[in-house]
Amino acid sequence: MSNTYIKKTLGETLIQNIHENDKASIIASYFTIYGFQELKDELSKIENLKIILSSGLFSFKDRQLFSDKTTDINGDRYEYRFKNKLNIHKVAEECADWIKNKVEVRSTKMPGVIGTNLIHLQGKESTGINISTSNLSASDLGYAPNDKITMNTVTHDSEVTEQMLNFFNQNWSNEALMDDVKKDVLAQLELAYKDNSPSSVYYFTLYNIFKDYLVDLDEEKIIKTKTGFKNTLVWNKLYKFQKDGVLGTIDKVEKYGGCILADSVGLGKTFQALAVIKYYELRNDRVLVLCPKKLRDNWTVYTLNDKRNILAEDRFNYDVLNHTDLNRERGLSGEINLETINWGNYDLVVIDESHNFRNNNPRRDRETRYGRLMNYIIKAGVKTKVLMLSATPVNNRMNDLKNQVAFITEGKETAFSEYGIDNINHVMKIAQTQFNKWLKNPDESKNSAQLLESLDSRYFKLLDLITIARSRKHIERYYDLKNIGKFPERLLPKNVKSNIDLLDEFSSLQEINREIRKLNLSSYSPLKYVRPDKQEQYNRSYDLTLESGSVFKQVDREQSLIHLMRVNLLKRMESSINSFGLTLENLLKKIDILLVKIQNEEDYLDDELSIEDIDTDDPTLDDYLIGNKVKVLIQDMDLVRWKQDLEEDKLRLSKLLEETQTIDAERDAKLVQLKELIHNKINEPLNEENKKVIIFTAFADTATYLYEQISSWAKDQHKVNTALITGSGSNKTTMKGIRTELNELLTNFSPRSKERNKIYPDLKEEIDVLIATDCISEGQNLQDCDYLVNYDIHWNPVRIIQRFGRIDRLGSINNQIQLVNFWPNMELDEYINLEARVSGRMVLLDISATGEENVIENNGEMNDLAYRRKQLQQMQDEVVDIEDVHGGISITDFTFNDFKMDLMEYLKEHESVMKQTPTGIHAVTKTNIENLKEGVIFCLKQRKKNKKEEHYNPINPYFLTYISSEGELIFSFTQSKKILDMYQKLSSSEPEVFMDLVNDFKKETKQGKDMSAYVDLLEVVVQEIVGKNEEKGIASLFTAGGTASLYDEIRSLDDFEVISYLVIKN
Repeated sequence: MSNTYIKKTLGETLIQNIHENDKASIIASYFTIYGFQELKDELSKIENLKIILSSGLFSFKDRQLFSDKTTDINGDRYEYRFKNKLNIHKVAEECADWIKNKVEVRSTKMPGVIGTNLIHLQGKESTGINISTSNLSASDLGYAPNDKITMNTVTHDSEVTEQMLNFFNQNWSNEALMDDVKKDVLAQLELAYKDNSPSSVYYFTLYNIFKDYLVDLDEEKIIKTKTGFKNTLVWNKLYKFQKDGVLGTIDKVEKYGGCILADSVGLGKTFQALAVIKYYELRNDRVLVLCPKKLRDNWTVYTLNDKRNILAEDRFNYDVLNHTDLNRERGLSGEINLETINWGNYDLVVIDESHNFRNNNPRRDRETRYGRLMNYIIKAGVKTKVLMLSATPVNNRMNDLKNQVAFITEGKETAFSEYGIDNINHVMKIAQTQFNKWLKNPDESKNSAQLLESLDSRYFKLLDLITIARSRKHIERYYDLKNIGKFPERLLPKNVKSNIDLLDEFSSLQEINREIRKLNLSSYSPLKYVRPDKQEQYNRSYDLTLESGSVFKQVDREQSLIHLMRVNLLKRMESSINSFGLTLENLLKKIDILLVKIQNEEDYLDDELSIEDIDTDDPTLDDYLIGNKVKVLIQDMDLVRWKQDLEEDKLRLSKLLEETQTIDAERDAKLVQLKELIHNKINEPLNEENKKVIIFTAFADTATYLYEQISSWAKDQHKVNTALITGSGSNKTTMKGIRTELNELLTNFSPRSKERNKIYPDLKEEIDVLIATDCISEGQNLQDCDYLVNYDIHWNPVRIIQRFGRIDRLGSINNQIQLVNFWPNMELDEYINLEARVSGRMVLLDISATGEENVIENNGEMNDLAYRRKQLQQMQDEVVDIEDVHGGISITDFTFNDFKMDLMEYLKEHESVMKQTPTGIHAVTKTNIENLKEGVIFCLKQRKKNKKEEHYNPINPYFLTYISSEGELIFSFTQSKKILDMYQKLSSSEPEVFMDLVNDFKKETKQGKDMSAYVDLLEVVVQEIVGKNEEKGIASLFTAGGTASLYDEIRSLDDFEVISYLVIKN
């Protein structure tokens, strides 16, 4: 007997020992197409080959264990270099042809039954090769490196080779042990060489990128079924998309301690939150709901034995407190005694409209509302989970999210370090700095793609971890609207440009604006008049030193507030002449009071008083002090200068008031136009017999004035009821027999959406005209109405969208809805410039270098005229969703939720195919995007995951790039969301193969034999990644936290594996 240890590679040994017309018998765990490719010439000489797959592949009944292993036939993890030649389709097809003609394949029914691998060659002489743990892969054959250590032996001893052949034959013919799997193998190979549709490659790409994120989204894993949760009324009232939202929310709350539910306006966040609350109540958890005071009844009604409680059988038992209750230490809130409440004993806190907590501005005098929530509820007592609800958790600053996230993490900066976010505060600061830098770009070159590319992708990851954000478009795309109703059609907005005076005798808005700009408004800036010898005392009392060491001066804050006061005057003028007149009267009264105090200054002198020593809240000192929050001793002021400025203001304000008082309701042009709109709407309804109109205004004074002028007119002339809701003062209605409590008024205005028939079955009348302030612009479903009027334009376009969200809701009974916007009678550019001049330049800290919060709450876009113009123009031209507002920031910009949902739906029917499909596949599609160049979208996977790269690649370790056929990089891997958006548009609706394009592609590549042009493009893409990697690494030297990647280099194509590629043809 002679055995020879193989000194050559196994591949070289086979080449040396295979001869024409040999027969081969092989036992191996698996073989690969690339092993076949390297031995193709020799294997084609074999007359017949039998192979036993000893690993149980394709045969073992519990296929789940092997679902990711069957793909090894199309290339194992060591064969990435072969896959990167982009010819898997050609190689797999040739291998399949060979198997069809010359190969028989069987597999053991169980893994591990045969303990050795071997090759027996029968020709003129017998050759036996004991191949130990080797397989017929390119790496085991010696054509690619691997980390195995094996010892193979070859023998020509006839006795030994006969024993090997007998051993093979005994197993081969054992039907109890073997299955014929040739068809299964060919089917697996077909997945590698078949012509793919664009949509299948799109979903395969998504599957690879996001499959790990979907593992835990199994309903049975998330919900503890023994709670009886699925039998509750609230769960069964939810639509499918809302149930998905609830499951996702519970999953995040359990995993990370909290979640921000940020679905768009009108998608039912309240009901989803109620389902989450019920789940935790069934687990005997104590729940607190914190909401704005105006929304309190929306929550308390579900805890009451009340006809309005449509969920009464679920017996909700949570507590409800107002946001403002956090500022109170005693008294009652509902039935809760704020002095004795055990704040730290809540297992779950639900914060409605959580964006109200996005600021945590420091206060010298007391603990803030934010601080009390954090310290008394979140950190104190039992471990508290947090659910936050907001359609706008991020408004116009990246930092908006920081304080809300802190509730989830209890302020621990390293809470998500295991998820690649080493320091939350650091990530937020970097994101804010990058955002500030982007804001300074010229408007014509400013776009969200630039911002998304520049941002640290850990910000993306943070949002992905703790938020659920679905848009209206998302619901329309991923859910069957037949089961949940539809969104109404939005008609183009009507834009009404109104004059002030029907007789056109009143000064123009420009002239009024000039007078407003001349006002000192010195009654609001007492610090400006403090004598120089006293200024240092006031600096010490009121100035704030920030974390960065910079000082925020209170006198600067006063100046900014004066600018805002001027803006407010102009906006009240724009709202209604009546509101403007009332404001002028109030300003004059305030000035008169101050002038009297100055006149009697000797009564308020006391040399022993010092602003640093006194308690400014002491009521016995009220007469000695001027101001509200910031108080100044009268004796410390330059009264001569202050009196001059006050009297100058009095003169101007008196002239303005005198002119304003000449315009009564009969001459009010804007009011006349509003009545005309209501008249036309009632007589010519948009939807059958629907007379309903909502009129929104920013000011309670305007709302009251409109009610006074419209209610009787509407009742007398049109026989419709009107209601007034302001949030301050008393609500009113012309409808008899009902209370003027907010929810009762809304129920009678929108009886179908509020299910009035269950509460007040005997009521027949309705309210058809509702006049309201923004106290009902959030959290209300008023979808019975189909016509909404913005009587004045709010600074923030998000507020306009929130208002419209009251009627623009899923499942509406209306086919169409109309938005009407009132504008001043001037061109948009003129209006913008007017606003800009009156607001002046806000005195703000320069936060661009630090990414710190602004101490003054202010909409920065007031200083960005081009942005403001585009937003307002957009509002005139279309009804937009919050996520589509020009220049706004939306969570949907930063998360990949849409793609995950897309994938989840697809996997319901195609998961097994996705698991078996090999990497390296491709499809050819035609462009359906204007001006899109021919090219390739590559999806690559970095073989060694590097956590540092998560800083700038949001889908690390995967890289998506789009390169043109000429080698021009169109989108880099830092724009992965943009590429996926484009990928989706190109592919998701294309389930068929474009055979004409595929045939052209095969002709171009010589049936897949010459892929050099595409491999060259792949090399360019990799070099771009390498270059970007170095660029980001160098940039990170200048940021806290060290280098991103200088020592974790990506050097070449060998560091990647091609997952898929999409060829785009015109």
